[in-house]
Amino acid sequence: MIINMTHGSGGQATSELIRDVFAAHLGNSFLNRMEDAAVLPLDNKHQRLAYTTDSFVVTPLIFKGGDIGRLAICGTVNDLLAMGTVPLALSAGFIIEEGMDTVLLQRIVISMAEALKEAGTKIVAADTKVIEGRGGLYINTSGVGYVREGLEIGASQIKPGDGLIVSGTLGDHHACILSHRMEIDNDIESDAAPLNGMVEALISHNIRIHAMRDITRGGLATILNELCEASQVSALIDHKALPVKESVRGLCGILGLDPLYMGNEGKMLFAIHPEDVNKALDIIKTAPYGQSAAFIGHVKEGKGVYLTTDTGSLRTLPVLFGEGLPRIC
Repeated sequence: MIINMTHGSGGQATSELIRDVFAAHLGNSFLNRMEDAAVLPLDNKHQRLAYTTDSFVVTPLIFKGGDIGRLAICGTVNDLLAMGTVPLALSAGFIIEEGMDTVLLQRIVISMAEALKEAGTKIVAADTKVIEGRGGLYINTSGVGYVREGLEIGASQIKPGDGLIVSGTLGDHHACILSHRMEIDNDIESDAAPLNGMVEALISHNIRIHAMRDITRGGLATILNELCEASQVSALIDHKALPVKESVRGLCGILGLDPLYMGNEGKMLFAIHPEDVNKALDIIKTAPYGQSAAFIGHVKEGKGVYLTTDTGSLRTLPVLFGEGLPRIC
């Protein structure tokens, strides 16, 4: 197998690469769960830490609504939040290509500081490397947080009957980056945002969250497939309930894209106990960044992910196949 760009898309090729190369040799009981973060028990069995890591290689470095620095902080914080974690601290590694302007670098670092303040956390360890290149920048981040006692959230916790909620409109970040790279002038902005307030509000109101997942590479359809496979269930999605901005929908129509396979950087998918769905939706809608949240469907028995259509039939939603252009994170 020769590595190509599809292996970084977050879809089927990425899964095969992880399974056949990385998990085959590095796999263990924590890594094999393939969650957004690994939950690690401490000596005290009632105390647990969550740990996550990610790398960011977006082009352009600065875009409407954010930049690679804000992206790195929000992505790492949201991965921790997806496990019901209170983020404690992050680390950051900067790989800087020769020729980068320090004014641009400083602007990105200031943006990171602002995102850290919003997320209520800090970078406590960092590293820099300079390599040959054309003035680019790559950022690797890791994060740790503590898991609230008694909270069990994860893909394997999903059950038939659970309601599925997305915290906002789909495809915003992907559409933003694509517009920049194709020099299309529109008002689409990235949705990069830390979702602490939203997740903490749900937990403080004792909403029975079975699973959460940050909707990034591969889009909602790919993430739903991963969750359903982990719990051996299926999902039925109402196509009329999916929240998509008209500007994003219009761009997708022109370019032949599907918002279900486009990534976000400030949206979360929730699987909620059926009795708590309505309350959860109200809480999310009043939380920061949750005004466009929507209840989109249910978890069912069986296998696979399905979408209703205007004709009354069901469309099967597989994982992303091929390259989800452009590289968005």
